[in-house]
Amino acid sequence: MEKLRLALVQMQSIIGDTKNNLEKMSRFVQKAGLANADFICFPELAITGYNREQAVDLAEEIPGPSSEFILNLAQKHKIIILTGIIEKSAENQKPYITHLICYPDGRYFKYRKTHLGASEKPFFSPGDELPVFEAGKANFAVQICWDCHFPEVSTIYSLKGAEVIFAPHASPTIVGDRREIWLRYLQARAYDNSVFFAVCNLIGENGTGSEFCGGLLVIGPKGQIIAEDFSNKEGILIADLPSEQINKIRQEERKSMRNSFYLEYRRPELYGELIQDFK
Repeated sequence: MEKLRLALVQMQSIIGDTKNNLEKMSRFVQKAGLANADFICFPELAITGYNREQAVDLAEEIPGPSSEFILNLAQKHKIIILTGIIEKSAENQKPYITHLICYPDGRYFKYRKTHLGASEKPFFSPGDELPVFEAGKANFAVQICWDCHFPEVSTIYSLKGAEVIFAPHASPTIVGDRREIWLRYLQARAYDNSVFFAVCNLIGENGTGSEFCGGLLVIGPKGQIIAEDFSNKEGILIADLPSEQINKIRQEERKSMRNSFYLEYRRPELYGELIQDFK
């Protein structure tokens, strides 16, 4: 991995106002481009806004107008953009919670949220793939909100070569102190799997009565906090990810136990019970 500069955004996304949501994102992308960031990540469903009951009506095809807009921004500002959109499904009536990944060279990819909360299952379809993406300087992956509560996902990503995991959220204010909650488990995800975690969240009221608590957080491969912003207002966080430590951990040149890549010492033959149904 090479040194990376990330931009993370906490923003208010209004349901039914995709045009203004995209215009706001454009301004954030411009700031990230001027800061020479390699990536900018927006929250879960930042384009369309997060709403379960209106999901079918809000859903868009990919490629489509919004994805083309984001792709043009990526090309114009020479930055990789990750952002959320309700994606219309060709196979199912229920759409996907999708994170779009647009590259400056015109390529784009998708990650579809694989683990849906109980309140999401009636309205969305789950994705069924855990892709890792290449970006020259680093390999990266995406876990959306509820996905992060399943440690197996982070482990699979790390075993497949991911060095940075982006974790866009749509966490409501009602859940409580987001920083305290994230640190309970996301530091462990980063530490156990020797990855960087880059976390962002929607903030403010979405126009239909739901309010989100915001929060931006970057965690290093030893569980250390690299950068954070819990100012409770829209904004962008620029963070540099140093490469020395993760390279020592991931490469066989390490000379100290403190730089162990724990996943190398797994014993998969003992873990069969993980895939049993205990219901």
